Amino acid sequence: MSIRIRKIGRIGQITLQRPEALNAVSHEMVLAIEAALDGWRDDERVACVLIDAEGHKAFSAGGDLQFMYETASKGDFEPGRTFWRDEYRLNAKIANYPKPYIALCQGFTMGGGVGVSLHGSHRVVGESSKIAMPECAVGLIPDVGGSLLLARAPGRLGEYLGITGYRMNASDAILAGFADYFIPEADWPGLTETLIETGDWSAVTALARDPEDGPLMALRQQVDAHFGGATLTEIVGSLPADDWGSATAKTIRSASPLSAASAIELVRRARASGNIRVALQQEYRFTSRSASQGDFVEGIRAAIIDKDRNPQWRHKDIEAVTAAEVEEMLSEPPEGDIAV
Repeated sequence: MSIRIRKIGRIGQITLQRPEALNAVSHEMVLAIEAALDGWRDDERVACVLIDAEGHKAFSAGGDLQFMYETASKGDFEPGRTFWRDEYRLNAKIANYPKPYIALCQGFTMGGGVGVSLHGSHRVVGESSKIAMPECAVGLIPDVGGSLLLARAPGRLGEYLGITGYRMNASDAILAGFADYFIPEADWPGLTETLIETGDWSAVTALARDPEDGPLMALRQQVDAHFGGATLTEIVGSLPADDWGSATAKTIRSASPLSAASAIELVRRARASGNIRVALQQEYRFTSRSASQGDFVEGIRAAIIDKDRNPQWRHKDIEAVTAAEVEEMLSEPPEGDIAV
């Protein structure tokens, strides 16, 4: 298995070990992490949990989308739905875990990688961190509880980050509420050793530093002015004709129109509920339909399989998406909402 799980000293340590695949999270890895957390919950020898990853490029660039494409492209949608159900159950478990859950997130931390790390209690970023929710670009929506993380971001940053896939650096991630601490990556091995020896999570706060300001802070006023529109079309229509507005509109229009319109609604539902389980249920409503009624198969084909970067979305543009279609994608599934 591409993961190492062990009790060492005073911690339970989970290490993702698929650097050649940017530590993409597989279904098998999801189940292994869940089993470990269940076993450590009442184990007095485990004072806290540490999740980290091998390689410098990525903590985890997402879930194993190629596996889900291989089944969904043949019309078999159940393997993907099973993966999402199990993954979302794990995300909720991490968010509600009773022990300190420390995540060291270098490089790319996206999609499914966000789900196994950034719901934890102590989320650490460093110089190389690049955090994003880019799912709309491949016909999905910000999931793994990402809609709630986005909803908690200040102002309208949640809508902006969710439909543009903007890559946050360490400072940006702390501003947006996706991370808690900046610690220089050279200090991470020493932090790990201290945690193993003592199990004392205060070692994290002792090493935390203030990062340099990121570009997201300077965008706050523009984002808040333009991303509060009632619909995706209204948001894009309000963007200015300057360099930032034009580039932002181009990015949004390159994504799946159905996904982007649904993402706006999901962030706002999550903001209203403030509940991780409700957010995951709402996300599953979309992802469970994403291959059969959405753009998931085409999005993965264009981005990962054929890599032609030329997806043929179901809607020719964002103006073609109706409110009724968004409502249908986010309605309760025929078999009922999932339990997480």
